[in-house]
Amino acid sequence: MPLAVCATPIGNLEDVTLRVLAELRAADVVLCEDTRHTRILLERHGIEARLLSYHEHNEAQRTAEVLPRLRAGERVALVSDAGMPGVSDPGARLVRAALAAGVPVTVLPGPSAVETALVASGLVDEQYRFLGFLPRGERALAALWEELRSWPWPAVAFESPQRLPATLRSLAAAEPERAVAVCRELTKRFEEVLRGSAAELAARFGEPPKGEVVLVLGPGAGSAGEAREREALAAVAELVAAGLPRRRAAEIVSRLTGLPRNRLYRSSL
Repeated sequence: MPLAVCATPIGNLEDVTLRVLAELRAADVVLCEDTRHTRILLERHGIEARLLSYHEHNEAQRTAEVLPRLRAGERVALVSDAGMPGVSDPGARLVRAALAAGVPVTVLPGPSAVETALVASGLVDEQYRFLGFLPRGERALAALWEELRSWPWPAVAFESPQRLPATLRSLAAAEPERAVAVCRELTKRFEEVLRGSAAELAARFGEPPKGEVVLVLGPGAGSAGEAREREALAAVAELVAAGLPRRRAAEIVSRLTGLPRNRLYRSSL
């Protein structure tokens, strides 16, 4: 049997697929970060299962224990507390070990805090960058903001509510006008999405909020990114002046520069 990597709700317990529920019912064992947390989901959907903890502190040990069971044909499902195992959560080690041992791996998709926040922010574009959990410390954050200054698309990050005020102050000091969205408690009863400039949201979050937070940053306003886009728009204009349809010109320049085609088209109007 393949290792089944199962996405679970990021908040609302109804946000789980029928395939995931069927897999959890059929599994010989369900590996989970916190057995108490996963049991709440299972009880909500009337599922009885054998649970085994699998978290960052015992990941190596559990991988060694579970791999022979997978080889022997046991049905193993892997979940995290929320979202997709292996993405900023334990699981990647077991997936790599299973594949290296010739055990097939199947992924059952589901809710994503990253994509939910990105769309809810209103900052979605043709590309985005996922930063995982933001680094701690002022110097590390300042270095990240400098790196992202020339990034011309949105970026998504996880941040703890306790560190959010300091993170927003750091970003506001680097790029006060950068568009930002703070997405809190996504899919839950008190879901909140606050949008504004980095300076505005730094002033709004003087104290840590409650609940889990996903931070979405709009495109950087660095000189490198701006110059790149100006050059691309000039190229579109030259092609249009030469008789090429604007959409076709934007498509060609997009392929050459990697900038979003739709943005080039709209900006060149």
